[in-house]
Amino acid sequence: MEVYTYSQARQKLSSLPDKADQAGKVLIRRRDGRTYALVSERVPVSPLDVPSVKADISTKEIVSLIRKERSRT
Repeated sequence: MEVYTYSQARQKLSSLPDKADQAGKVLIRRRDGRTYALVSERVPVSPLDVPSVKADISTKEIVSLIRKERSRT
């Protein structure tokens, strides 16, 4: 984790998000001693969010297959 002064952070503002991604957190310390953290935000992903399957089949065909399968039992 890297610590920058407020002035350094202003000069290197465009590169700080990349450094926060790499290190997990970047600290910015003001002259009066207060410290602030720059942390990259993780977007939550649902385990139910799965990629779709591209199939060349119509809705009627899917319903027909499901009905046929259900009638077998």
